[in-house]
Amino acid sequence: MNQPRPLSVPPPPTDAQQRTRRVDSVPGTVFGVVHLEVAPATSGLAIGALVAGIAAIVVAFVVLCFGLVGADAGWGAWAAGAFTVLAVAAGTAGVALGVLARRQIRRVGPAASMRFQGQGLASAGFICGIAGLVIAVVAFVAALALQLAA
Repeated sequence: MNQPRPLSVPPPPTDAQQRTRRVDSVPGTVFGVVHLEVAPATSGLAIGALVAGIAAIVVAFVVLCFGLVGADAGWGAWAAGAFTVLAVAAGTAGVALGVLARRQIRRVGPAASMRFQGQGLASAGFICGIAGLVIAVVAFVAALALQLAA
């Protein structure tokens, strides 16, 4: 009797640019499906968290400067208040994006799905967002106290 030969899948080429995770044979053919290794990507949410957190700190120092410089002129609290709104918005965005990015990075998906990295960026954005919020609020309260004392 003539028995069919067992099907075997040839190994993937060694000059491939991406590493092979596994090779599955397609039943009834001599072909196979190659599952490639997917390199992790940096989370865009983590990058956004860091940018928003740094912006919150920078704008918080602008609040401090306007509050100190404009206290004698009478416009310091007004200018500081306007920039405080911007610093609070940026700080809130940094905190929210940091939380979302950490959640995205921790999430485990299917084997062939995209994996994200950037835990440090997300944490730094979260911390910078909180620092910007605190500095802005303290600087605004100081600007109000200086203007009321003048």
